[in-house]
Amino acid sequence: MKTAVLTDSTAYIPQEQLDHWNIYMVPLSVTFGDESYRELVDITTKEFYEKVRTEKDLPKTSQPSVGDFTTKFEEIANDYDAVVSIHLSSGISGTYQAAVSAGNMVEGLEVHPFDSEISCMAQGFYVLEAAQMAQDGATPDEILNRLKEMKQDMSAYFMVDDLSHLARGGRLTGAQAMVGSLLQVKPLLHFEDTKIVPFEKIRTSKKAYKRMENLLSEAAQEAEQMKAVIIHAEREEIAMKWKDELSEKYPNVEFVISYFGPVIGTHLGEGGIGLGWYKVK
Repeated sequence: MKTAVLTDSTAYIPQEQLDHWNIYMVPLSVTFGDESYRELVDITTKEFYEKVRTEKDLPKTSQPSVGDFTTKFEEIANDYDAVVSIHLSSGISGTYQAAVSAGNMVEGLEVHPFDSEISCMAQGFYVLEAAQMAQDGATPDEILNRLKEMKQDMSAYFMVDDLSHLARGGRLTGAQAMVGSLLQVKPLLHFEDTKIVPFEKIRTSKKAYKRMENLLSEAAQEAEQMKAVIIHAEREEIAMKWKDELSEKYPNVEFVISYFGPVIGTHLGEGGIGLGWYKVK
């Protein structure tokens, strides 16, 4: 059985890696007024943040349609028998459900949707693992079993400069009563049961960085090898400096740098930074 891997644009996997591993991608979109842009296709991350600074109103986001997925699945069916379709958390987007619906409509292709229950490059870790396994000849079931195993060890925490974006978009759940007080601090957020929820209230950015590092350190002490990602929203210099510091302290952790692209950036705002990791098998 020949198995393909598909994801959506919010994994923010570099194009060269998508090409190298033959990963298919369906984009989400951001809309400014009457103009809609498919992220990473019609608008770059840099262009997006520049546009946000000059536009009066914040953009809106939209998921791929069932038709978008159906078209992509039909394309994949020309060369593959099955596809593992990995998507951002179902608790913040209907993208995963759209993939499920399209998968039930396509003939000649086994569609195996997977809810990463997370987003950005933490989601991308699942995709890259699946793509490598698929190229090595693993079956869809073998790939899905590994992804479920990874989920037990996947962690990600992030802080934002302004929680109002998340609150306005309804992406910050279980915290409505806390939002007013949280706006005065630097809360750490994480995904829990597919939703974005507060993890801890922290007073300063410096303490938030330190708390994320401490959480990483606890995991690194229990693992032989880990992969980790520093994710930023227009804070590349800070991310690179942090990567150098963490790489020196944790030699058993392989660090990469990624970013909050247009769709996720719409809900987090500029200035956010996060840290995610999982244990390597």
